[in-house]
Amino acid sequence: MALLGGLKRAFGGALAGWRAHSVDNASTTLPLSSGTKGGELYEWLTGNASLSSAGPVVNERTSMSIGAVYACVALISGAVSSLPFHVYRREGESRQRVNNDLWWLLNEQPTPSMSAAVFWEYLVWSLLLHGDAFARIIRAARMSPRIVGFIPYHPLDVDPLKNGDRLAYRINDKEKGYVVLDQDDMLHIPGLGFDGLRGMSPVRHNAKQSMGISLAADDYSATFFGNGARPDYIVSLPGTMREDQIKVFRESWMARYGGLANRHTPAILTNGGDIKTLSISPKDAMLIETRNFQAADIARFYGVPPHMIGLTDKVTSWGTGIAEQAIGFVQFTLQRHLTKIKQEVNRKCFRTERFFAEFSTSGLERGDYKARNEGYRIALGRAGEPGWMTPNEVRKLENMPPIDGGDTINSGVSANGPAA
Repeated sequence: MALLGGLKRAFGGALAGWRAHSVDNASTTLPLSSGTKGGELYEWLTGNASLSSAGPVVNERTSMSIGAVYACVALISGAVSSLPFHVYRREGESRQRVNNDLWWLLNEQPTPSMSAAVFWEYLVWSLLLHGDAFARIIRAARMSPRIVGFIPYHPLDVDPLKNGDRLAYRINDKEKGYVVLDQDDMLHIPGLGFDGLRGMSPVRHNAKQSMGISLAADDYSATFFGNGARPDYIVSLPGTMREDQIKVFRESWMARYGGLANRHTPAILTNGGDIKTLSISPKDAMLIETRNFQAADIARFYGVPPHMIGLTDKVTSWGTGIAEQAIGFVQFTLQRHLTKIKQEVNRKCFRTERFFAEFSTSGLERGDYKARNEGYRIALGRAGEPGWMTPNEVRKLENMPPIDGGDTINSGVSANGPAA
């Protein structure tokens, strides 16, 4: 017992020393919220890092006001959050589903303040907009490996740090201040372009110009309709007017004919007055076509078929039916995010080959009723052919209870003898 106590004290002292060393190293790194050049606050205040060539500032906050961005993020994050995240135990070449405490955290309630669906939706939102998703792993005790919860953090509140060949994470906790965690206590799901510390934000790097054009088009449309859906024009009057007369005339004109409320009021000019249009119409400027193209371009950045965010005039090469298109969306868009999440959870939460977690996408990949039944007939075995699924396995996929004698696979034996 004395030896065990000595080992615990030695290990605890080493761990405390490592934490202190990590905190000292972390203090030299610029916080993301710093107002100094290079910090997130500095970029937000100056707008230099997120200013698009079209004019508007593009960041994670402004991008969500774009309909296509909101639709893509909501579609992907909503789809991921709705998937079951099953826990399995390997038994030789087979695997058995288990419902343990970790299953409850992954599927129902990772933390008392939110449900699992909200938790995963928030993490995928962070990944799609900021390029990183972070969730702290909460353990039963300081030295315990048992996991009792997960707490998501905003990507701008987490600062990844190099700690030799490992990573450490400094968290700006609103209650505890700065906290430094080892990588084993943090779920970190990076996006495309991971450089060893952070993923690349698609908003600030890849799609910034496309989103900037979309914001500029929205601003132009709002201004145009706010002016009563009239293009810019010039009022020409005979004679010469003083500056104060021009000001009074302009204010009176805008009060009488400006805005949506007066959009149908006819303008009446006397004494040879004339109105001339200065700018081209929205139709000539192809405003609608521009907005549709930018929406499709944003969908392309996120790997979402345009028809899935309401652009029904766009065709897809993922199939002709809804079922085929849903399968293509799972295989080519969702799977790349699901694989990252699955591997991060398995390597941080299980650290063993015996147990693992995996998303079930069967609900999204199910075909229509007729095609599904035809597939089940083949799986069960038909016309004397051997099957490869049992009736109870099929019933389980349809959320039906098992039946007696339903755990036997059809061997392909018919009334005329074994199948050839």
